[in-house]
Amino acid sequence: MTSVCPFTRASRPDDASVKKTSENQNKQQAINDDKPQNDSAISPKCPFSRAACSDDAFGKKTSETQNNEQADNGNKPQQDSAIPAKCPFGYDSQTFKLGPLSCVICQALLFQCSRCVPCCHVYCKACISRFKDCPLCGADIEKIEDDTNLQSVVDRFIEGHARIKRSQVDTDKEEKEGDKKTVIYEDVSLERGDFLMQQAMRALRGNNIESAKSRFSLCAEDVREQLERMGNTPELCSQLGAVLGMLGDCCRATGDASSAVSCFEESVNFLKKVPGDDMEIIHTLSVSLNKIGDLKYYEGDLSAARSYYFQALDVRRNAIKKHSTVPSQVIDVGISLAKVADVERNLGNEDAAITDFQEAIKLLESLMISAEEVALEQRRLSVLEFLNSQLGKK
Repeated sequence: MTSVCPFTRASRPDDASVKKTSENQNKQQAINDDKPQNDSAISPKCPFSRAACSDDAFGKKTSETQNNEQADNGNKPQQDSAIPAKCPFGYDSQTFKLGPLSCVICQALLFQCSRCVPCCHVYCKACISRFKDCPLCGADIEKIEDDTNLQSVVDRFIEGHARIKRSQVDTDKEEKEGDKKTVIYEDVSLERGDFLMQQAMRALRGNNIESAKSRFSLCAEDVREQLERMGNTPELCSQLGAVLGMLGDCCRATGDASSAVSCFEESVNFLKKVPGDDMEIIHTLSVSLNKIGDLKYYEGDLSAARSYYFQALDVRRNAIKKHSTVPSQVIDVGISLAKVADVERNLGNEDAAITDFQEAIKLLESLMISAEEVALEQRRLSVLEFLNSQLGKK
């Protein structure tokens, strides 16, 4: 799937992090909702490198113009024009690099910072725990020690990144010694949410789930604070719903099923407050419902699983009424029908299961996909293969 990243339009994490051990769980894998991730660029301006530029940056002025300006300005203090600043550590999308606060393994900011002995190279604890030799120098790792001092620096960097903007200089008034200047706190670079999402997604790609979970949690806290100030706006509700969905994925990956269900349920509640015009929001809502159904399914609560699968199916059926020509939406309906049919069969409702399987097969067989959309066609054929195999198990 192509899911909603609330700030950077990044995709949801891969759904393959949960291992399924039973035959029923294997059936679910064939009808997984997720798609590969896509990263999108953010427009960064980091205030850590607040540079000023001369008049040459905006075009050279003739000597006559410069003399006229000097005469007009007299002895008034001049205000330099500011250029968009870049973070010297490279923590933005356009100038990405591994900064001094990064883990070279997961490429995200350090989390649970750990130092190798004796070489003293530093990594995330979860990352370096997978190695016996230092990835940078190849030295044998005798032991790993916590580096609380460096971790506190990283935490302060996260807290302060992209937050401070200098107050405007009043050129009409002379500055007096002892005057108090107001410091305006606002995002002038990567918004804090963008920054946290960027780091969380890097950690996920590096399989550092705890780091990603920590960043998603901070991001959710920030959005909640904005909701308290601004109310339940559609934009904030969609952002929080998507972040909570990804946080639920992290909880599920660590085996915390109850927390995962709580995150997905809260995600659903916020996404339902958003007008149902955005196909990506609709898809994210239905995926969260299906993931709750999956967790209930694995727990053996088939009735609850069927309830959530039906809710997801209703959301997707309503979507194709408005977007009947979108192939991905039609495939989503086929997947939901397969989930409903599978749980009906396990509940002993064989006739209902066969009806749902047949409806899904008919829907996907009639779907026409252009030759350019190879991945989508492969997905359609994969789901069809699963449906036909299940229909043969009468």
